[in-house]
Amino acid sequence: MNIVFMGTPDFAVPSLSKLCDSGHNVLAVFTQPDKPVGRKQILTPPDVKVEALKRGIEVFQPDSLRGENSYEELKKLSPDVIVVVAYGKILPKNILDLPKYACVNVHGSLLPKYRGASPIQSAVLNGDKVSGVTTMFMGEGMDTGDILMTAETEIGENETSAELFDRLALMGADLLLETLSGLENGTVKPVPQNESKATYTKKITKDLCPINWVNSNTEVHNQVRGLQTWPVATAKLGDKDVKIHKTRLCDKGGEAGAVICVKPLTVACGSGSLIIDELQLSGKKRMTSESFLLGHPLKIGDKFA
Repeated sequence: MNIVFMGTPDFAVPSLSKLCDSGHNVLAVFTQPDKPVGRKQILTPPDVKVEALKRGIEVFQPDSLRGENSYEELKKLSPDVIVVVAYGKILPKNILDLPKYACVNVHGSLLPKYRGASPIQSAVLNGDKVSGVTTMFMGEGMDTGDILMTAETEIGENETSAELFDRLALMGADLLLETLSGLENGTVKPVPQNESKATYTKKITKDLCPINWVNSNTEVHNQVRGLQTWPVATAKLGDKDVKIHKTRLCDKGGEAGAVICVKPLTVACGSGSLIIDELQLSGKKRMTSESFLLGHPLKIGDKFA
């Protein structure tokens, strides 16, 4: 197939790579403009652009797809399919209608659950046991198109959203190839989404970071897992800001926020407690709790807030 690929972050890279390696002809890549990153605001290309240039694929970075230029460029390319994976921009109707087959999207959830921009983090934050990826025809609404194929996977008890993100990126790439083969040979049949079961994700912000130790250990554990690797769950230890990176569930109880054991470092929640395996003082490197305690000794009864 002749394909135009639209994507931006690292989640989209496996899909682009597998398309190229599978014999499909990737005509061009559309991705978001380079953006300043870090404290020094260094202008940095998206991961998809880096991969495309490595493979000698022409890259377009329009600010919007609504202008006439983008449509004319796509019309000249005349793709059989436009593949969209975490592009981050809305496709107008004239572009949705342009390819021979369709615009096909890879989404990091089992639709219609978790439409929107943060499906993977939402699944972990909510303590879901199962996640997956969906391929679908794109419509004018947000993730509302007919479903083509899905693939499921269990979420591990201690698996972070970053770890699930990496797994689903690979699963999505494989499912995309299956979907394109099915479209080509007519074996994939689109199924409308059940609107009564549709849910939408919220934007992930730093407002979600502060831990409320009165919550159950499961809720706090899901918060820690779900906010990896950004923006990361936070707590106060005295006058110090601490990022909590890695935890495990524990049944021991105590006063919420209190240290109830130091080997391993264990903090009580509203019910149960959490073993803290990795944490980070503001401005310092991430470290194991054992290393942290060497320089910042704690005793039973000390409080996290």
